[in-house]
Amino acid sequence: MARALYIHWPFCIAKCPYCDFNSHVRKTADIAQWKAALVADMQHEHDETQSQEPLASIFFGGGTPSLMPPTLVAALLEKVERLWGFDPTIEITLEANPSSVEAGNFAELAAAGINRVSLGVQSLSDEVLRFLGRLHGVDEALKAVTVAQRHFARVSIDLIYARPDQTEADWEVELGEALALGTDHMSLYQLTIEPATRFATDVRRGVFEPLGDDYAADLFALTREMTEAAGLPAYEVSNHARPGQESRHNLTYWRYQDYVGIGPGAHGRRCGIATIRHRKPENYLSAVAMQGHGIAEARPLAHGEQASEALLMGLRLAEGVDLAALARRFDAAPAALVDEAKLALYRDLGLVWMEQERIGVTPQGMPLLDALLGEVVCTDLVTS
Repeated sequence: MARALYIHWPFCIAKCPYCDFNSHVRKTADIAQWKAALVADMQHEHDETQSQEPLASIFFGGGTPSLMPPTLVAALLEKVERLWGFDPTIEITLEANPSSVEAGNFAELAAAGINRVSLGVQSLSDEVLRFLGRLHGVDEALKAVTVAQRHFARVSIDLIYARPDQTEADWEVELGEALALGTDHMSLYQLTIEPATRFATDVRRGVFEPLGDDYAADLFALTREMTEAAGLPAYEVSNHARPGQESRHNLTYWRYQDYVGIGPGAHGRRCGIATIRHRKPENYLSAVAMQGHGIAEARPLAHGEQASEALLMGLRLAEGVDLAALARRFDAAPAALVDEAKLALYRDLGLVWMEQERIGVTPQGMPLLDALLGEVVCTDLVTS
């Protein structure tokens, strides 16, 4: 049963040139209308799942959910608690931009029930922040981190590296400064050029060249080395945390557990069904008004597809996957889930590990993760 809830707030002040998330620039939003729509959408999900288990995690993502009025956040959490109930140790995360305006709401957001914040710092260089299209500066970001640490029990920061022309020396200094901030969680993403973004257009026009793969791999190795030494080892490809401070919500995804997703463009997976909400805010509101929920597609997932997705997600984690448990869950033989010959080959090469019934990707294999998954995970699972 679903024990995690994702709430998508689709609005931003500006669209970042690297972003391919479902975000929309709007000057205003009718807060009362959005409250009613989100409440109706979550009511529908509760009625569909009939879950009697309390929620262990709630995540406000976007877009920029820190633009939501704290009163709206409080009202939504009150409704969620009435519907599902809260686990005593529930994690309630909100993504936030580190601007002074949004940091000014942190006290009210904490009072509303947010106990974990994920700050989109992205860089500790003003020049890089301008390149990334961010509206905040370094000083503003550092002050926001301090305010967040004062109000929230748990704080995470995001940084983007492997940027054009970035050197190991540059990243070593910047990452060292970020680690010195003392947050218990860091999401460190390599810059990727996603289709249909402004950066994709810039690359086609020759405005800049992405960093080469070999240089990016060197930065990845440096990142692992520095975060490990600082006590924040990688528990997923791009995520690092002090032991016990891992993002419980994201672990729900990576461990292929059920979760409910509401709001424009939100994905969910519950009771063997994948749900997708309407992406455009106006279409989402119209759908909720007409049918009582924002679902654009609800698709049953075959066991083979679920097994394949579970492997693709689980092998991102340092803990790996219990292959035997996965086989039992989806009524399959372990040998049908992976290519055992290739698994043995890559184990011998030091790129994957096997311990009794668990398999995983080694730190040496993580830079090659996408290629390894394509080799090891049986491709015909999705049809079974």
